[in-house]
Amino acid sequence: MAARTQWDNTWSLVFTLFWLCDWSVAQISYTISEEVDKGTAVGNVAKDLNLSVQQLQSTNLQMTHGYKKLYFDINRESGVLFVTEKIDREELCPNLARCSLNIEAVLSNPRSLHRIEVLINDINDNAPLFLEEVIAIDIFESSYVGERHPLPVAHDEDVGSNSVKTYKINPNEYFSLDIQSAGDQSVSAELVLQKALDREKEPVIDLILTAMDGGKPPKTGTLQIKVNVLDVNDNSPVFSKSLYKIQVTENANIGTSLLTLSASDLDEGVNGQIVYTFTERTRFNPEEMFSIDNNSGELTVKGSIDFEENQAFEIRVQARDKGTPPRSAHSKVLVEVVDVNDNAPEILVSSLMSPIKEDAEKGTAVATVTVTDRDGGKNGQINCKIISSVPFKLKSNYKNYYSLLVDGPLDRENISKYDISIEAIDEGSPALSSTAVIVVQVSDVNDNPPRFADSLINVFVKENIPTGTTIHKLTTFDSDSDENAKSTYSLINYPKNVQISSMVTINSDTGEIISLQSFNYEELKTFQFKVQATDSGVPPLSSNVTIKVLILDENDNNPTILAPYSEHGSVNSETIPYSAEAGYFVAKIRAVDADSGYNALLSYHLSEPKGNNLFRIGTSTGEIRTKRRMSDNDLKTHPLVVLVSDNGEPSLSATVSIEVMVVESTADVQTQFRHVPIKEDSFSDLNLYLLIAIVSVSVIFLLSLISLIAVRCHRTDGTFSRYSAPMITTHPDGSWSYSKATQQYDVCFSSDTLKSDVVVFPAPFPPADAELISINGGDTFTRTQTLPNKEKVRYLQINIV
Repeated sequence: MAARTQWDNTWSLVFTLFWLCDWSVAQISYTISEEVDKGTAVGNVAKDLNLSVQQLQSTNLQMTHGYKKLYFDINRESGVLFVTEKIDREELCPNLARCSLNIEAVLSNPRSLHRIEVLINDINDNAPLFLEEVIAIDIFESSYVGERHPLPVAHDEDVGSNSVKTYKINPNEYFSLDIQSAGDQSVSAELVLQKALDREKEPVIDLILTAMDGGKPPKTGTLQIKVNVLDVNDNSPVFSKSLYKIQVTENANIGTSLLTLSASDLDEGVNGQIVYTFTERTRFNPEEMFSIDNNSGELTVKGSIDFEENQAFEIRVQARDKGTPPRSAHSKVLVEVVDVNDNAPEILVSSLMSPIKEDAEKGTAVATVTVTDRDGGKNGQINCKIISSVPFKLKSNYKNYYSLLVDGPLDRENISKYDISIEAIDEGSPALSSTAVIVVQVSDVNDNPPRFADSLINVFVKENIPTGTTIHKLTTFDSDSDENAKSTYSLINYPKNVQISSMVTINSDTGEIISLQSFNYEELKTFQFKVQATDSGVPPLSSNVTIKVLILDENDNNPTILAPYSEHGSVNSETIPYSAEAGYFVAKIRAVDADSGYNALLSYHLSEPKGNNLFRIGTSTGEIRTKRRMSDNDLKTHPLVVLVSDNGEPSLSATVSIEVMVVESTADVQTQFRHVPIKEDSFSDLNLYLLIAIVSVSVIFLLSLISLIAVRCHRTDGTFSRYSAPMITTHPDGSWSYSKATQQYDVCFSSDTLKSDVVVFPAPFPPADAELISINGGDTFTRTQTLPNKEKVRYLQINIV
C-alpha cells in the first residue's frame, strides 16, 4: 500500500510539472485496422496524457487535422479517441507500405500541443485483379521444353502480407508455373513449357491463371489464357541481360537517351530481324514516360519525370523477331530516379488563435506551423524563421513542427493587426524558399477610460425653459473599441444641500443632460454638479467631468413703480405754482425691474393731452419738469400718464397716472414726493433758488459719490491694490456711470434735480448686488442692473487714492 501511495505521488509530481509548462509537445502513437466501424475506440488520450476526466474537461481539448474528413474524435467525458469515419487505407495511402494519420490535440489550460499518430493496418479487403480477363499467347510447336513465357502481373491494392504472394495454374500436361519474387518487388509468374507441343494434335490450349494474396483467408483473381500453338521459326531472340538498371535525374529533358537494349537471334533473314517493344501495361503505362526505338532498342525520355511522384520505374520490354510465327524474348529495365531540388518548402498553418487579446502574456501560443518539402535528402531539410519585425517568435517543437508564440507586448490601440511573414528555406543547392503570411488580429481589452474634452464644461441655459429640455449633450472619447468604448453617464457627488436630482437628469446612453424644472434667474443664477462616464468593459473604467450650469436672464418681469406712486389704475396728484419757471421740478417717478442687464434698463416716457405741451420727463431719471412758464390759456389741471419700459426683447412696461394741479401761490404747493418721510429738509427750501440748487446738488452729489465708492470698495475688497483705476462715465441725459477693471458699477444720477438717486449696476455676469440709494440715504433698494455700453457715452476716469 505504501508503494502504491509513493507511485501516485510520483505521477502527481510529473503531472504538475507537465501542466506548469507554458507550451509542451509530445507524440502519441496508436494502431488500428482499416475499415473498422464508426465508434471503434483507438486509444485513451486522457490516460496517455495523464489527465483525469475533470482535467480533460477543464483544458478544453480540441482536435485539429489536415484532412478532408474528420476520421477521429475524442469523447470529452472519457478521453477515448474513437473512429468517426470509415478508413480506406488504399484511398489514403496508395502504393505505400506504411500508412498513418497525423492529428493534433490542443489543450488550452495550460496551453499544450500533442501530436497523435495513428498507424492504419491493412486488412485483406481487396482481391488480386488482372487488367484483362483473357489473353492469348502464341507458342511455336518447335518450342523446347523449359521455354518460359512471362504472364501478366495481378495487382492487389492491399500491401504487405495481403498483397499478391503466389500464382497457380489449372492442372495440365504441357505447362507449369515458375513463381518469381524479387524482395520488395512484385511477385510474378512465368509459364514454363513442360512437354513438347504438337499443333496437329492440339492447336489451342486453354489455361486458367489464379493469383492469390497472403490474407487469411486468401483472396484470388483469375485470368483466362489461350495458348496458340504455332509452327516453324524455331529460334527466339535472346537479351544480353535479363535485368537492366539505369539512373535518370528528375526533370530530364524529353529525348534524353537512357540506354540501348541488345538482343540477338540465331535465325537468319526475317526470322532473325528483331523488333523492340514494351510489353505488359499495368497501372503504369511505360509509353507515357518513355519511348523505345523499335529497330535499335534505344530507350529515351518521353514525359516529365518527377521524383516526388515516382522514385523508380520497372519497365518490361520484349524483343520479337519477324519470323512466321514470330518468336520473342523478354527482359526488365529498372529506372531509378535521382532527386534534384525542384520543390520549394510548403508552409501549413493550423490551430491559429486569432484574434488574440492585447494583454496576452509573453510565450502565449498563437498558431502551429508545419513545414514540408517533397524533395528528399538535404533537399528536403528545412530551416524556418520569421522575417518581419513583429512581437512574435517561432519555437521548434518536433522536427518540422513549430509553435508561433507571443514575444513582446501587444497594444491594439497602436497596432490592431499583425502580418507575420514566415520564410522556410531548404538546404538544397541552389536553396529554394517559400514564405507565408499569418494574419493575427489583436482583440481589445478595456485598458483606456473614456475621456471628456475638458474637466470643466460651462453650460449656458436660458431661464424659463420648458421642463424636459436638453440643455447639453456630453460626448467622450475612448481609445478602446466595441463594448469597451461604449460609455454610460450618471450624476455623482453633488452637494447634499442642492437637490440636483430634482433639477436635472442625464440620459445614461446618449449623455444628454435634461432639465427637470424651469429655472428662474432671479432665484438661481448658477449651480454645478459632476457627471461620471463609465465604459462597458470588464472591469469598467470611468472618468469625471464638472458641469457648471449658468442661468441666462430673460425679460420676464415688468417694471415696478415705487412709492409714493402706484401703478396704473389709480390717480396720483401733484401741485405746482402758477409762477413756476421752465424746468420747475414737478415729481420723480421711480421704478425697478427684477430682471438684469438690458432687461432691467428702464426708460421713462410722458403722455399729455393734445395741445398741452407743458411738461417733460427725463428718460433715464424719471423726473417730471416744466418745459415753459404758465400762461393764462393753460388748464388748471393736467392729467399725465408716465410709461416706464425696460430694454428687453420684447419690451415690458408699467404706467402710472399723475394729475398736476396749478395753484396760485407757492405755499399751496404740496408734492407727494416732498412729503415722503426722508431726510431731505436741507434741500426742501431751495426750490426758490433753482439755479443755485442745481449747482450745489451737483457738487455735493459728486463728493458723496466719491465717498460712497471709496467706502464701498474698502468694505468689500479691503484694498484697491488688486484693481485698476475706477472709471466714471457721463451720459447725454445727465446720468453718470462708475466702473472698475474687475467689476463695473453703473451709477445713474441727474445734475438738475432737487433730490437725486444713485443706482449702481454691476457687470453683466455673474451679477452682484447693486443699490438704489437716495442722495440723503433715505431710500434704498437692492437690485441687479447692467447698463449698455453705447458709443455716445462719455468716460471720465477718476483715480481714487
